[in-house]
Amino acid sequence: MSDRKLLERYAAGEEDAFQAIVSQYKDSVCSFLRRFLDRSDLVEDVFQETFMQLYVSRDMFDLSKPLRPWLFTIAANKAKDALRRNRRIDSTHLGSMFGTEDSSMEDVLNTLDSDTRTPYDNLITDETAAAVHRVISRMPAKLREILILGYFHTFAYAEIAKILRIPVGTVKSRLHTAVARFAEEWNASMLCETTN
Repeated sequence: MSDRKLLERYAAGEEDAFQAIVSQYKDSVCSFLRRFLDRSDLVEDVFQETFMQLYVSRDMFDLSKPLRPWLFTIAANKAKDALRRNRRIDSTHLGSMFGTEDSSMEDVLNTLDSDTRTPYDNLITDETAAAVHRVISRMPAKLREILILGYFHTFAYAEIAKILRIPVGTVKSRLHTAVARFAEEWNASMLCETTN
C-alpha cells in the first residue's frame, strides 16, 4: 500500500495504518539515526520521538507530497535536539581520502560505496567499515547529516533541501565539503595507522 493511502487511512482513524508506516520505515530511520547520532543510547529515544511526532502531526501532512522526506525531516530535527540536549555536537574537522584536486566527488563516493578493500590492502572490509564509521562520527553535525542523507540514504538534492530546510545550492556545497573533509580525515587516519 502506498504511503499516501496509509496516511489517508491513518488520518481517518485507522491505527493499524500507522503501525504499517512504522514497520515500513523503521529500518531506514534507525539506520539514519545510528549513523547520525553515533550514540546507541540515544537512537531508541529519538526513534520513538520521531514516530510520536508523526503520530501527533498527521493532520498537518500534505498528502500531495511524499512521506519519506517529511519523516526524515522529523528524524533529523529530533536527532539534532537530542545532540543539543546531550551537548554532543562535535566540531572536529574531517577530510579527504585523496590528496589531490584531481579527484572528483564521484571518485570519493565510489570509493566509499565499494564493499571492497581500500588501497591499504592490509585492511579487511570490516575494519574499513569501522574506520569509515569513526571518521563520519567525528564530522561536524551539519556535514555528517548531509553525508548520511545524500550518500547512505541516497536522497536527491531537492529532497535533502526540504528535509534540512536549506537551499539546493547549499546542499550541493555542503555535501561537497562533507565529502572533501571525510576524504582528508580518511587520509590522515590511514597515515597515522601506517606510521604507528
